[in-house]
Amino acid sequence: MNCLSMETVRGNGQGYTNKTRASLFVYDAKKDFLQPISEPNMDVGSYELNQTASILYFAAESYTTHMKDQTGIYAYDLKTETLTTLYEPAAPAIYRLQPWGKDLMVVASMHQNYGMNENPDFYWLKDGKLELLASFGETFGSSVGSDCRLGSGKSAKLVNDTYYFITTQINDSHLYSLNKSGQITPVLQKEGSMDCLDIHDTTLLYVGMHDSRLQELYRYDLTSKKHERISSYNEWVQETKDVRPLEACTFLQGDLELYGWVMTPRDYQPGHKYPAILDIHGGPKTVYGTTFTHEMQVWANLGYFVFFMNPRGGDGRGNAFADLRGKYGTIDYDDLMAFTDVVLQRYPDIDASRLGVTGGSYGGFMTNWIIGHTQRFKAAASQRSIANWISFAHTSDIGEYFGTDQMAATTWDNIEKLWWHSPLKYANQVTTPTLFIHSNEDYRCPYSEGMQMYSALIENGVEARLCMFKGENHELSRSGKPKHRVKRLEEITNWMEKHLK
Repeated sequence: MNCLSMETVRGNGQGYTNKTRASLFVYDAKKDFLQPISEPNMDVGSYELNQTASILYFAAESYTTHMKDQTGIYAYDLKTETLTTLYEPAAPAIYRLQPWGKDLMVVASMHQNYGMNENPDFYWLKDGKLELLASFGETFGSSVGSDCRLGSGKSAKLVNDTYYFITTQINDSHLYSLNKSGQITPVLQKEGSMDCLDIHDTTLLYVGMHDSRLQELYRYDLTSKKHERISSYNEWVQETKDVRPLEACTFLQGDLELYGWVMTPRDYQPGHKYPAILDIHGGPKTVYGTTFTHEMQVWANLGYFVFFMNPRGGDGRGNAFADLRGKYGTIDYDDLMAFTDVVLQRYPDIDASRLGVTGGSYGGFMTNWIIGHTQRFKAAASQRSIANWISFAHTSDIGEYFGTDQMAATTWDNIEKLWWHSPLKYANQVTTPTLFIHSNEDYRCPYSEGMQMYSALIENGVEARLCMFKGENHELSRSGKPKHRVKRLEEITNWMEKHLK
């Protein structure tokens, strides 16, 4: 029998983590010896060597039984083998540490105004305090969605006295720079996604997704501004497949401009009627853009219109736009339904009686929410979803702090609010045939969430199917085993084919 102590015991993609920490070591190759740097109870996040490789800076949270979201910053002197606390553990989220000459620059979010999803700013660490270098309030890194990436790399690099970093702006991710005076400047802005980078002298090399292509390697000269694609690993897709183009579908929701896209079916003939699928991104603090998304291309090639957008709660437009705390299923639902109305109006060849909806994670939550609030969709596929904020808060690996922050409530102080925002509350109103997809090692959105919705629909006589993927986690659609990724897409596609054609 295995016994678990009262501490965080599991993490998505990590399995059970009871009494384990992400630790730092120095390896002596000559002696074949590992020297621990971080203390036993420290869980290490960002770390970086200084330019002379004499000091290792790192951020870590130290706890024994329960994480408290209190991160400190430490320095380990590799010559004297001494550990020094530079910043006492506090609430700010530390995104990145960057030794900069004799200084230490910190990318951090204070969580003061917009909760855990508040975007970071840039700070100097001076005498144990964070002093503002530059207000930014935008995303650090790329949050542009796709199901076709492999691996990862750097999202920032210091070159001489310029700090280059990737940031998501509106629907794309770009390269910006920061200097020691706190000036932030756009360097390379191109539609699509910059995924990871490296820089040598004046040459930027990066992996990106542009022009409806899969990932390729690009080169950009910071001086001459010359930009070119230098690889063609995935060119065969463009040459042998019908890559359906994206048509922008921007619209106004009140005074707010919102962005969406529509893909027309393969061999599209105006005047004919076609089914359509609304695809909802996860997060919610991510974005859809013009990047290649395999599942959407599959459906468009099978004769569906596919439409998708960035509702409020998403990324790329500052903190206020992304702030969905206590609002899940309200303004975001309104945006998605308004977008559906606009798409149907602008594309009269869509058969409004044959609409499907799908999404994963937050998109799974919204799929669950939608089928309990409208009957306009005739088929739904809910993936790695949230059904019940009360159970989620006590079963997800992030449930305690994510649920509390995003719902602005806990089980003990406002259980009514948690229940009001739970799709399960409205499951007795569902009439839409729904497929539920979960993974048995998904600790982010545990399979018990899908099970609750599935059982509720079955109890109320609604056609439903539950597919559980053994050995997969929350990343099934993006980095699961190839055979499982194929099976997942087949399940969703077959469900849509059955109910929309």
